[in-house]
Amino acid sequence: MREKQRDLVIIGGGPAGLAAAVKAWNLGIKSISLIDESERLGGLLPQCIHPGFGLHYFREDLTGPEFAARLIERLRETGVEVLSGAHAAQIEVEPGGLKKVYGYRYGEAFKIGSKAIIYAAGCRERTRFEAGILGDRPSGVYTAGEAQTLMDIYGILPGKEIVIVGSGDVGLIMARRFALEGARVKGVVEMMPYPGGLMRNIVQCLEDFAIPLYLSHIVAEIKGSRKVESVKIAKVDDKLSPVEGSSFEIKCDAVILAVGLKPRTEILARAGALIDDATGGPIVNDWLETTIPGVFAAGNVLVVNDLVDYAAEQGEWAAESAFKFISEGDLPRSGVKRLIRGRNVRLIVPQLVSCLRDVVFYGRVSVPEEDVAIRFEEVGKVFRLPAVRPPEMFRIKISASDLSMLGGEKLTVNIVRV
Repeated sequence: MREKQRDLVIIGGGPAGLAAAVKAWNLGIKSISLIDESERLGGLLPQCIHPGFGLHYFREDLTGPEFAARLIERLRETGVEVLSGAHAAQIEVEPGGLKKVYGYRYGEAFKIGSKAIIYAAGCRERTRFEAGILGDRPSGVYTAGEAQTLMDIYGILPGKEIVIVGSGDVGLIMARRFALEGARVKGVVEMMPYPGGLMRNIVQCLEDFAIPLYLSHIVAEIKGSRKVESVKIAKVDDKLSPVEGSSFEIKCDAVILAVGLKPRTEILARAGALIDDATGGPIVNDWLETTIPGVFAAGNVLVVNDLVDYAAEQGEWAAESAFKFISEGDLPRSGVKRLIRGRNVRLIVPQLVSCLRDVVFYGRVSVPEEDVAIRFEEVGKVFRLPAVRPPEMFRIKISASDLSMLGGEKLTVNIVRV
């Protein structure tokens, strides 16, 4: 087994991991290893060839590959050791606080001791079985990421008549991509009564291409002996149960699943980090530190972001915290307050605040509403918004001076109508 010692290990070479590595190096941490399971850095960005990335982080409208290339170019200007094609399998924390990352690369095991870890392993796509889709098991069923890889990396069109399950931004963008490549997209099926993606994508990806959107419908069954032949669609009621007699069939030769993402927290959970049921990611404080001291989380493993820019931003935030942890030996740990999810708040991070620093909160609502205010009750901060929708994150920054007024043990966040 190869063994080495580093000040900082970063797990994940997507936007959060890359931004964290560059930031940590520039802050002065000169002993860094970045572990990524792919041979190609950038996470999912290289296969996302559509624009819409970077408006917040780079102040430019970039494609996914362009966004990744910018970060990789910055990384090449550093001395960060990149271990691509490497799999991190386990994290251990010794009683004195030293972390150890166990893994393997090209068939050879390694162990890296480290003062701190930034965990930015991203998320994975949910499967048809996690989405509760029954039926046959023919070829022609792909996750959106698999379909993107086939088209954008290998130039293969997965089918000619396509049904997409899920109306999040990934599903909507895939619908447009298929239409542009000459496939006939016969429908996007969404279980909820409202679309899951941004309104601009509803217009630009569906309406502009006359692609039907079936709200309050599910794909109840996939049919086909060897290849996909059709799907059975059913309407659902307000309890998301199929409505009897509402089913109909759509013939197709491919089904694309865009049914959500799940943070890859298995290694963190095995190491002892507490997981938030709302986000699926680790519980973190306002240093983005998990419940394991010196282990930080950023990007989609922390919370599934609607903008890649936020993932990169969180990577830099985690790097700043790791630098403070390494240089000072620890972080302030007294007076931590809990975030309480109030009315119409489905999730929010960070879940803990020290009130010692400015904090950016990322959250999502449970149901869409118009003319609302986000109220951070105990500190009296109110932020008006014209509308909130479940797929769109709200990003609110509160200063340390405002948070210092928090006297109790909690900070309650409510979405209220105004």
